[in-house]
Amino acid sequence: MINWKEKASVEFPEGVDVKLEGANLTIDGPKGSIIRKYIYNYVRIQLDGRTVKIQSSKENRKTLAIVSTWESLIRKSIEGVTHGYTYEMKIDYSHYPMRVMVRGNEVVIENFLGERSSRRAKIVGNSKVTVKGDRVIIEGVDKQQLGDTAANIERATKIKGFDPRVFQDGVFIIGGKLNE
Repeated sequence: MINWKEKASVEFPEGVDVKLEGANLTIDGPKGSIIRKYIYNYVRIQLDGRTVKIQSSKENRKTLAIVSTWESLIRKSIEGVTHGYTYEMKIDYSHYPMRVMVRGNEVVIENFLGERSSRRAKIVGNSKVTVKGDRVIIEGVDKQQLGDTAANIERATKIKGFDPRVFQDGVFIIGGKLNE
């Protein structure tokens, strides 16, 4: 028989509903919901009232690191569904005026370094992207999806074949925050 010991616990506030179905943890709140799968042989999650308990059957560094990671992911998910997150990016160009717009589930960057073809970046999950002047605002409840979307946009404007000290054009992350 395996001896499971509680290593971490996360309490969730009123107005947040947490459901555990197999390995899927669903967190619902006023801003939206997040579903994430937590699978590892030596770590498991249990619900106890208004507390999510993370238990481990081993006590090595890797297992304890996974426990801490899961605890952090659950805390960030609870903050996301109660407040939401915002990432801000800056459109920067000095050579050719680029146009950035949202079309469907893609961010389209036109006239980057004078290129005829447009560059595209995928919007991940339920992230909401808006372009206001020289800023790109990414909003949503899942911090991981927002970070992936921002990384896709930044990666789409990566400069190849030019000196990056001279050609400093692109769309860059300038900040991320928890909405209050």
